[in-house]
Amino acid sequence: MAASIEDAHRHLSRKVMGQPGVVGTAIGVVAGKPCLKVYLAGGGGRERTRIPGSCEGYRVVVEKTGTIRRLSS
Repeated sequence: MAASIEDAHRHLSRKVMGQPGVVGTAIGVVAGKPCLKVYLAGGGGRERTRIPGSCEGYRVVVEKTGTIRRLSS
């Protein structure tokens, strides 16, 4: 993997944020390996087709979270 996971995360975020249904991205771990996560408000197939399976050598995992809202302070 050429890029750091942080660089890959920034690249993926620029690519997918703003797409319909995408509510966030993160760095995570799946099966003991670092990965990138994309959080979707819904689990629709059309949303998933726009999400790459990998980014700069890191696996991309899609998770349905529902809508994410900021808590008021």
